[in-house]
Amino acid sequence: MWTYDKMLEYPINIKETNTALAKNIISQYGGPDGELAASLRYLSQRFGMPDQKAKATLNDIGTEELVP
Repeated sequence: MWTYDKMLEYPINIKETNTALAKNIISQYGGPDGELAASLRYLSQRFGMPDQKAKATLNDIGTEELVP
């Protein structure tokens, strides 16, 4: 049995909103040149690799791109 507590790991206190900064951050993560797109490209390319070392390398790079 487990319980789910919906709380942040690090509490935050937002004093004012900054839409320009939020737009920039979102584009870095989810835009066409963002971290998520790069990670998915690496992870999808590994399926076409015949060599196991190349697969492992692309897997490592793709998973590292996911970490902020």
